[in-house]
Amino acid sequence: MSARLMTKTAAVAALCLLALPAMAHPGHGESAGFLAGFAHPFTGIDHLLAMLGVGIWGGQQRRGLAQPATFLGMMLLGALAGMAGLTVPGLETGIAATVALVGLAIALALALPNWLGMGLVGMFALAHGNAHGQELPAASAAWGFMLASAMLLCAGRFAGQVMAERVLRVAGLALTAAGVVLMGVA
Repeated sequence: MSARLMTKTAAVAALCLLALPAMAHPGHGESAGFLAGFAHPFTGIDHLLAMLGVGIWGGQQRRGLAQPATFLGMMLLGALAGMAGLTVPGLETGIAATVALVGLAIALALALPNWLGMGLVGMFALAHGNAHGQELPAASAAWGFMLASAMLLCAGRFAGQVMAERVLRVAGLALTAAGVVLMGVA
């Protein structure tokens, strides 16, 4: 696949996101069971892209499982805070920004010290977890979205390990563009 074709494909994918609303935020009235929680990360494009992106970035760095484990743990803490009624100002814009930032990290093949990368994805995860916790305030839903999130992180990690570096960089640019578009929608 030529660089020109990959660039065009990434641009079309980013433009397609204009038609997709950010769905994983408070006020959508979903039920609160395990299946609703499991479906939640797949139905909100911002969460889907962020979790895949965090996995890709971790796989691209070829480090251990500390980054995805940190993401899951901090997301659970954010969810518990959201279930308790704690809201984060500017949450939707912040979540969209996480997509743009993780995309930029992938595009630049950013290799931070492990503790700094874990801190960064931990902050991302708090925001995503808080939105999930506000929307799905039940323990059964939390286990559902935690399982789905782990699956997305693993899928992204695998992609980050097997995809060619230039493809990863184009994917990172597409994620960055998607995050910028989502910030405009938030």
